[in-house]
Amino acid sequence: MIKIRLIPVLYIKNGLIVRSENFSYHQNIGNVINEASRYNEWNVDELIYIDISREKCYDLRRDDLYIKSHDSIEKIISEIAKVCFMPLTIGGGVRNINDISYRIKNGADKITLNTGAFEHPKLISQAANKFGSQCVVISVDYKIIDNQPIVFTNFGQKNTKTTAFSWIKICENLGAGEIFLNSIDRDGRANGYDIDTISRVVESTKLPVVACGGAGGLYDFVNLAKKVNISAIAAGNIFHFTELSYPRAKILLKKEKLNFR
Repeated sequence: MIKIRLIPVLYIKNGLIVRSENFSYHQNIGNVINEASRYNEWNVDELIYIDISREKCYDLRRDDLYIKSHDSIEKIISEIAKVCFMPLTIGGGVRNINDISYRIKNGADKITLNTGAFEHPKLISQAANKFGSQCVVISVDYKIIDNQPIVFTNFGQKNTKTTAFSWIKICENLGAGEIFLNSIDRDGRANGYDIDTISRVVESTKLPVVACGGAGGLYDFVNLAKKVNISAIAAGNIFHFTELSYPRAKILLKKEKLNFR
């Protein structure tokens, strides 16, 4: 049986790691490279970085590194890859096959597609044909509207009026390899995962599903894993606090005899 992955998610805004809430409030909390080093020391299963910078201008500082330029996400990825020895997924601002190539070339193992894929679905097939389906992760940001999970794009601002179920099926048929399912309503709220929607999505697709949005305590991981046949559980804010660290989460999950890596 394939073991469940536990994946930290880090959001980059203008070269800094930020704490996100409802896709609208962002608090600077860390350095991009330092955070990668910390997670590497924790031996995490995988690491996801999502760039939510709107103007794509970066100011990345480290003792021996300073970057401030437009279109420098590739440099950031390459610096992360130097200290990150686990599978690395990079998302944000991907609009064409060249964007994907740059990220893979500079150290990403997978890329997430969100707005770019919705506006140009053929990009999914292009990426899958060139790099393999295992590299193509579809990021599905959704809000519950009239009891249905509706996909939002453009930093969670644009209502596509398309259900997550129908969009995921299209992506599956186009060659996507994985789904990153993220609840906008629960982002940064620490009120637990949207188990009902996650369960329905998992049952509707053959693709592995990574669930994100809502983790407030370590038992939220336990609760989701016990109720849904999930492939991976992701979280952002919770891992920024020492008392709720990744190693402690893994200890608890093993204690609960759950099938985690």
